[in-house]
Amino acid sequence: MKRKLSNARQNFLQRRYAVSLGRRYVVAAAGVMLMSVIGCSQLSNSNNKALAESPLPQSELPMQKKTVLLDAFFVSANIKFSFNLFSQLLIGDRNKNIFVSPSSIALALAMTYNGASGSTQEAMAKALELQGMNLQQINSSYAELKASLKNLDPKVTLNIANSLWVNQNVSLKPNFIQNNQDFYQARVTNLNFADTDTPSKINNWVKENTQGKIDKIVDNIDPNKVLFLLNAIYFKGNWTREFEKDKTAPFDFYLSSGQIKQHPMMSQSGEYEYYETENFQAVSLPYGENARTSFYIFLPKQNSNLNSFYEKLNAVNWEKWMSQFSKREGFVRLPRFKMNYETTLNDALSVLGMEEVFSDNANFSAMGADLKISEVKHKTFVEVNEEGTEAAAITSIGVRAMSAIIPTQKPFRMIVNRPFFCAIRDNQTQTILFMGSIVEPV
Repeated sequence: MKRKLSNARQNFLQRRYAVSLGRRYVVAAAGVMLMSVIGCSQLSNSNNKALAESPLPQSELPMQKKTVLLDAFFVSANIKFSFNLFSQLLIGDRNKNIFVSPSSIALALAMTYNGASGSTQEAMAKALELQGMNLQQINSSYAELKASLKNLDPKVTLNIANSLWVNQNVSLKPNFIQNNQDFYQARVTNLNFADTDTPSKINNWVKENTQGKIDKIVDNIDPNKVLFLLNAIYFKGNWTREFEKDKTAPFDFYLSSGQIKQHPMMSQSGEYEYYETENFQAVSLPYGENARTSFYIFLPKQNSNLNSFYEKLNAVNWEKWMSQFSKREGFVRLPRFKMNYETTLNDALSVLGMEEVFSDNANFSAMGADLKISEVKHKTFVEVNEEGTEAAAITSIGVRAMSAIIPTQKPFRMIVNRPFFCAIRDNQTQTILFMGSIVEPV
């Protein structure tokens, strides 16, 4: 059901931003999403074939220096999608470490959305919580988000890159290619998918755009594949106030199983944005000079646990909690950790309403003929240390042919020595770049 939009909002949403992100690196988090598309072999060559080696959109608008105010409905939709997806991943991996980039996944799905039609498009809009926004509005909003995330801070780097890798034997709809170039600044490359060197060419792009944190997303290419869509996010941010390395020491970490392990823990005292309830403590550790991005830690209290916390973790509560943080003196001790994570998102996305996109009933006619998504894969890396945070994520989608505030008089103590939830958030746009469940730091 479409919402009635004011002229001002329509004008705002329909502005286009085509901005190329630079390649500056500090302490990092990176994410890449890859969508592989498989199509029917009868697709023929034509003048509509995607342009080979087209790294930039055909038209590029100058970067807007002023702050971009994103539409509230779009911001809320991204938050809802993030927590809806995370809750599905918890079902199968509740006792394992999880770390994902909902922004990377959403961007790759948005690029694919440009090829969807009919009920398939409606299903994708439902999963992304974007019902009521038309294609132009969705594309413009993602372009504006990408523009607003550029040049966050002298000590923070956020690099977002998109690419389409097209089988040279097929042709895709010109509007699909053009939208991905104009709104998502997607590099478009034609390749021979039968060539044994093709996977390494795609993987080299992944490695370059995640600064080597993820070096592979494609192994062998199915002959029915027609397209890979990739989104890469690389974040690197130094803490606003770094932890002193000589204060890092081994302490007990209590696992959900009841076991205790010794693990390096970083310690620091100071003034923080802090929030506490009867069930958990939460602290915001900012990055860079302006603290626009932060690492949020939610630690269930000893009378509770992470499973109980997840029962209340949703978009509504998240937005309520974000408004409750306030300055408070305190002491923080948290584990230094480093991990990799990999999952296939087909089941989770199906539960969210996208089941049709994986079936023979899929309608991607705005992209090409007889196409469906075969697989959505997501890989991440994260490292948290005394200097800051480094992480990487890659998502792969395959498409194939049819066949209340606490008083601040007393400083708090937050000892993160048991399983916890964490997130990297851009506080200006409210975008959740990464989120994770850490049950055992390694």
